[in-house]
Amino acid sequence: MSDLPRRAVTRSAKLASLPIGFAGRTALGVGKRTFGKPAEAVAMEIQTRTAEQLFKVLGELKGGAMKLGQMLSIFEAALPPEIAGPYRATLTKLQEAAPPLPVSTVHGVLEEFLGEDWRDYFESFDDKPAAAASIGQVHRAVWHDGRAVAVKVQYPGAGKALISDFNQLARLGRLFGVLMPGLDVKSMLAELKERVVEELDYTIEAESQSLFRAAYLDDPDFYVPEVIAQSGNILITEWMDGTLLSKIISDGDQDTRNHAALLYCRFLLSGPKRCGMLHGDPHPGNFRLLEDGRLGVLDFGAVDRIPGGFQKRLGLLLRIGTMADIDEIEDALRREDFIREGVEVDAESLQAFLAPVTEPFVTETFKFNREWLRDMAARVTDLRPSNVVRQLNLPPEYVIIHRVLSAGTGVLCQLDCEIPARAESLKWVPGFADDEDGSVDCGALSVRP
Repeated sequence: MSDLPRRAVTRSAKLASLPIGFAGRTALGVGKRTFGKPAEAVAMEIQTRTAEQLFKVLGELKGGAMKLGQMLSIFEAALPPEIAGPYRATLTKLQEAAPPLPVSTVHGVLEEFLGEDWRDYFESFDDKPAAAASIGQVHRAVWHDGRAVAVKVQYPGAGKALISDFNQLARLGRLFGVLMPGLDVKSMLAELKERVVEELDYTIEAESQSLFRAAYLDDPDFYVPEVIAQSGNILITEWMDGTLLSKIISDGDQDTRNHAALLYCRFLLSGPKRCGMLHGDPHPGNFRLLEDGRLGVLDFGAVDRIPGGFQKRLGLLLRIGTMADIDEIEDALRREDFIREGVEVDAESLQAFLAPVTEPFVTETFKFNREWLRDMAARVTDLRPSNVVRQLNLPPEYVIIHRVLSAGTGVLCQLDCEIPARAESLKWVPGFADDEDGSVDCGALSVRP
């Protein structure tokens, strides 16, 4: 029997249980109010139970559904205050934990890929997982040479589960098309599925982590653990202690939050320039603040490779988004297919939408907080026909970049920090700075890498 509920009907039933469960709890709440229990208390109870079920179902499913839960946990900062409370702690759990595999299953995977004598590789191996995520869990162990290591074990059946989840998402394409008529949903989902499926290949992850480590070796700001060994669905890397970024979000003082936020922003922006790659999974569980003040980075399964020519295009696009000439902005967006051929947009509405979104790249320092994020979320999710966002497209080559920028912004708002995001962009994003004469070469945007 599979260790993951892989059959589509089983997974669909579990996903469907979320709204059904919520409806049942809501009906129960109405009954309690009828019998005199305060409405506020009933609402809190409903929200708490819904959060608990959300964690339980997504955690059990792992795969794409679990990954969706992790992504949602980053954006809890965008929820209104009266709703965010009960969900915040539960959703944050999705960044760090999931129900663990049975010990016998873990041992079976180790034997399959390391051999019957797999224990000979280790001085010790902790059967209790130190962390669990969407497609695998991590065990702490001591390598045969005495080094503390992290042993990443992929869930049996994770591949089929992940593909099944994304196939179900693809079936919702028509719904997305109605809500966002300017969006090329089919191409966007195909690109996202291809990139996420890459996370199943630990050979690719080991190579990506090694390249990141080489690029940031002996860096005063960052630390990337060494890859020790990799075989099939097993990845063994150097163990790294440190304070979880999620812990800094909940308990850190202002100076610590600002320091962690600056390094977090710097790492995400600097990757393409330093090693031609973008870390594609920026949720807080992948980052640790070390005792020496450096930011430790984990999990290189989701990586977007960004050639130099495309870096220039991205920088110019960010730069143009901060300019006042709306005709120039619209032209740039059309060149990059953010506005598809034949789609008309209202220039004033476009400018009104972009102004607050690009504010972090205009001011010398910017205060990222939940209030600002809630305002941005409201702008993006406003489904009135007049909302210009409904006319915009997300080109496939920008899918992972958008995921990182939006999720990274969510984390910065959780940190409630003030950092010089503009200065970091000027330093690390080619093409973002003005040309010497103060102008921007829009034509360069049409050059494909």
